[in-house]
Amino acid sequence: MSLLDSILQGELPCDMEKSNPTYNILALLRVLEGLNQLAPRLRFQAVTDSFSVGKVSGLDELSATGVRVPPDEFINSKLTPKLARQIQDALALCSGSLPSWCYQLTKACPFLFPFETRRQYFYSTAFGLSRALYRLQQHQGADGHGSTSEREVRVGRLQRQKVRVSRNRILDSAAKVMEMYSSQKAVLEVEYFGEVGTGLGPTLEFYTLLSHDLQKVVLGMWRSNSSSDKPSMEVDGDEQKNGMTNNIVGLGSAVSIRDLVQAPLGLFPLPWPPNADASDGSQFSKVIEYFRLVGRVMAKALQDGRLLDLPLSTAFYKLLLGQELDLHDILSFDTEFGKTLQELQALVCRKQYLESVGLHTRDEIADLRFRGAPIEDLCLDFTLPGYPDYILKPVDENVKINSLEEYISLVVDATVKTGIMRQMEAFRTGFNQVFDISALQIFSPHELDYLLCGRRELWEAETLVDHIKFDHGYTAKSPAIIHLLEIMGEFTPEQQRAFCQFVTGAPRLPPGGLAVLNPKLTIVRKHSSTTGNTTSNGTGSSESADDDLPSVMTCANYLKLPPYSTKEIMYKKLLYAISEGQGSFDLS
Repeated sequence: MSLLDSILQGELPCDMEKSNPTYNILALLRVLEGLNQLAPRLRFQAVTDSFSVGKVSGLDELSATGVRVPPDEFINSKLTPKLARQIQDALALCSGSLPSWCYQLTKACPFLFPFETRRQYFYSTAFGLSRALYRLQQHQGADGHGSTSEREVRVGRLQRQKVRVSRNRILDSAAKVMEMYSSQKAVLEVEYFGEVGTGLGPTLEFYTLLSHDLQKVVLGMWRSNSSSDKPSMEVDGDEQKNGMTNNIVGLGSAVSIRDLVQAPLGLFPLPWPPNADASDGSQFSKVIEYFRLVGRVMAKALQDGRLLDLPLSTAFYKLLLGQELDLHDILSFDTEFGKTLQELQALVCRKQYLESVGLHTRDEIADLRFRGAPIEDLCLDFTLPGYPDYILKPVDENVKINSLEEYISLVVDATVKTGIMRQMEAFRTGFNQVFDISALQIFSPHELDYLLCGRRELWEAETLVDHIKFDHGYTAKSPAIIHLLEIMGEFTPEQQRAFCQFVTGAPRLPPGGLAVLNPKLTIVRKHSSTTGNTTSNGTGSSESADDDLPSVMTCANYLKLPPYSTKEIMYKKLLYAISEGQGSFDLS
């Protein structure tokens, strides 16, 4: 069912009785919020209708987007604190007696609650009692309301499963690990053969390196759009700070950017013909297994609270949520291809209008042009554009104006339906082995990316100081700390990713950014290896410290920073440590 049909049918996707006096109110809110989501699509339809009846002669306005109501306008300020209180009730969680309205409203009208409240609800209900209590204890501890009772601390303690993998065979190791342990309740902790590092840092890096391996061109999983310009990186609070979303900076990985699929708008499955050989050992059978692995990895990362560095497209997240895609969704992962199909579809609408009014002549229809050229001159055949082996229809003739509608329908079906159906089925199968994928229905596609891949935020020295702990020789007013905060505020997006990878093990921060990083980012003074020859310059810095490099404990988000004599030296040493100090976990 299309998104528009599901919205306009006026039924709520939950077990609330229609006799309930609030049913119609919620149904109306759901319709209004759904139409708000579809604003760009409705705008396209209006332009197409005007073109088809001859009110406008061009399609220049197709790229215009409709105005949307801000999502915050739909949030209910009274229901939100009620839901927040319910999911902090340990007794209700233990007994499984959350009120039915919690499920009904989050399922039917998730837009009534802010993302953070729904995120807490998700982690309180999707993974069982032990994880719910563990999350509750973490949340209360962060608020300063945690208990010091040993008995209470033991409640909700999670089992951990340690696994050891080969750094040089991340993909093969991940396939074996997920096959054996993804369906188990234990939290995965990863170590590397030949390295002493253990805990959070190596585990986060494992998910990051695996994310990069899953983007390799040679796997045949994803569409490539390398000719497109790089888009600006979305930064929370400032979307004008440019960056490259697919850069791999300072990860100590053997994966080169040239080995990865170039998809500036996000990854989307590569279409495979329905008759592709899926027998054991075939290339397509391997693709199916990779998508099953992606499903397991994504679900396990969500379950364990890990981050992936996997830039998936909005359209992929829609498929994950069970939404049916159509022509307009192609724009979200291939702008030029989608725009071309939209313009061709507008010509079809114009032809249908001319036929319906009965005033047309054969010459009027034959005179329809695509960017000034007759359809026949485009030399389109019935193969999928960009994939000549994907036969849409076994005919030898080219596409003409009378067969254009059928051609568009076949292209859209191959691109977002039939051509990717088996891959998405494998993905869902893998995902459901960890937990039920329907639990994600309370999030939007954009929120899923936020939940899975973390936060990209704008750093400013003035605000960074509020979210970082300074200890063991440093305070917020120490010269070295002032220099560090200024440097962090001046980082490019690529440098920010590399710094996060260096300190935490993941290139992006969890939802909420530095403010919710757990453990909190801590900066301590690193004493010089030649302390006996230290010469102080009067500011707490020392010239001998200029010879040392910063080091980290990723399991504790702990940065050991020497008191460099100048900001310039600190900047150079920090970038050197970030770029050269990765690729293994050793004792510092």
